[in-house]
Amino acid sequence: MLFNLPNLFTLGNLVCGCMAAGAAFHGHFSWALLMIVCGAVFDFLDGLVARAIGISGPIGKELDSLADIVTFGVAPSAMLFQLFGIVVYPTWLLPLAPYLPYTAFIMAAFSALRLAKFNIDERQRSGFIGLPTPANALFWASLIVGQGAFLTSARFNAMWLFLFMLMFCFFLVAEVPLFALKFKTLGWEENRVKYTFLIVALVILFLGYHSLGVSVIATIILWYIIWSLLVWKVRKV
Repeated sequence: MLFNLPNLFTLGNLVCGCMAAGAAFHGHFSWALLMIVCGAVFDFLDGLVARAIGISGPIGKELDSLADIVTFGVAPSAMLFQLFGIVVYPTWLLPLAPYLPYTAFIMAAFSALRLAKFNIDERQRSGFIGLPTPANALFWASLIVGQGAFLTSARFNAMWLFLFMLMFCFFLVAEVPLFALKFKTLGWEENRVKYTFLIVALVILFLGYHSLGVSVIATIILWYIIWSLLVWKVRKV
């Protein structure tokens, strides 16, 4: 069925992504962040509703991937594109200043690769292999909005921004398991990794929001990546 409730939520995600990209290209970063958050809510609801009413099909799956690449790939890349235009450039990098902003869309390409891989990877049922695109988008959007003054100061520059972007592109497709916040039971023993993450995340939120603002979201996502890597390393030993 072309129009059903899950597909309408997915289309809402797509519209939010388009609005976020448009806002980013005009330098309205706070509005872009809000639209990415709204897109993430729609993305959560489309899957939840589809499972609740038992609707699934190839149209919904293809539409979901299209919406996700716009909202969680193109939109944060557009924010990075604008940031590259106002960030400080070292003297030796000035000749590349007109061209480096376009490298921001490397992240959109890696996001697309990540989404395509996720669609066919049977291992990603109870967790993730690589960083989910919504987490990556929310990291960049909240970081740019909350720490814009630092990112455009002399203490930071375009070289670090480029390297930081490449690192997150790597995380999107890396063969590294990251846990998902899915609870089959509420017991501590089988969920201690998730509960530990949530407890520390709440501490970061309450203690860090005053000083970090919305970039506390980026801090929590960094904590999610670090905690997942630590758990993975311990389980490999």
